[in-house]
Amino acid sequence: MAVLNEEQTMLRDMAREWADNEVPVSAFRKVRNAAPAEGYDAAAWAEMGQMGWAGIVVPEEFGGSAFGYLSLGMVLEQLGRNLTASPLASTAAAAAAIALGGSDAAKAEWLPKIAAGEVVATVAVDEGPNHDPTKISTSVSGGLLSGTKAFVAEGDSAQVFVVAAVDGLYLVAGDAGVTRSPRKMADFRSHAQVKFDAAKAEKLGGPELTAKVIDLATAALSAEMLGMAEQAFSVTNDYLKTRVQFGQALSTFQALQHRMAKMFTELELMRSAVEGALEAIDAGRSDTDQAVSLAKAIASDTLHLVSREMVQLHGGIGMTDEHDAGFYLKRAYVLETMWGNAAFHRERFARLNGY
Repeated sequence: MAVLNEEQTMLRDMAREWADNEVPVSAFRKVRNAAPAEGYDAAAWAEMGQMGWAGIVVPEEFGGSAFGYLSLGMVLEQLGRNLTASPLASTAAAAAAIALGGSDAAKAEWLPKIAAGEVVATVAVDEGPNHDPTKISTSVSGGLLSGTKAFVAEGDSAQVFVVAAVDGLYLVAGDAGVTRSPRKMADFRSHAQVKFDAAKAEKLGGPELTAKVIDLATAALSAEMLGMAEQAFSVTNDYLKTRVQFGQALSTFQALQHRMAKMFTELELMRSAVEGALEAIDAGRSDTDQAVSLAKAIASDTLHLVSREMVQLHGGIGMTDEHDAGFYLKRAYVLETMWGNAAFHRERFARLNGY
């Protein structure tokens, strides 16, 4: 587990308190029922901007705090606990791409707005149903980018896109040459097919930057998955302690104790892997790509296990829409596939290690 400094501990505790008080799971249910076009609560996002969360990975000279990816992960974990619908993860990944890129003009124009929470940004890479950064046909000619990206998170509302093309990453404003087609997914969040038709583009970097930004986005997603898994386990554990069957609490049945113990140990491993990946990014380690693939593979497997067990161990009520268990299961299935599923990252981890 990561050793947090005083500032990181305060940030984590503040994020946890705010998430529990301002955006509990019931708030997500309201967003789901209202179905806003942007797919999230705009008022809650504005508050996150005021608290500085949108600028955690933005350099200080552009209005951010440059607090690092472990700190970003702490916030995303707490938001994940309550399934908070926000564009923070996608916006942070896009902000990182701009900050790491070679365009000073893009940094000056977009990073201050992102840090203030005034702009929603996202990263658009995949062009098919599965994550595969080797299969990219989007191209740029004469400064104009053309191509179609599938299932772009926050694609419905993003004002700026960081787009992967065959020769690297480009920044595209969402106001011209961009067509969005919403995609209804099981998790009720924003996903869109985005078509770029001769959209004005500014190059940020080559394929090496694309690979790095994908790792950053994957690590951030894994942190959200950690929060979801922790909360799903906690809610299930509390239920087993209070639900009485055959005259005794379900938590006294040895078979159920074994299942909970299995999940607990997997969660401890998941936390170690996810925080390890975030620390690797902050330290600029040479094995960051391996750490990220390890984290995403373990996160996908563990969240899959815990979300399914949450539904099963709650019995009949867990299969109803009135209970929150289904929200965790549906969001889990979507996140497991984003930026590569467990099988993809196990294969990548092996390949990076020369196997």
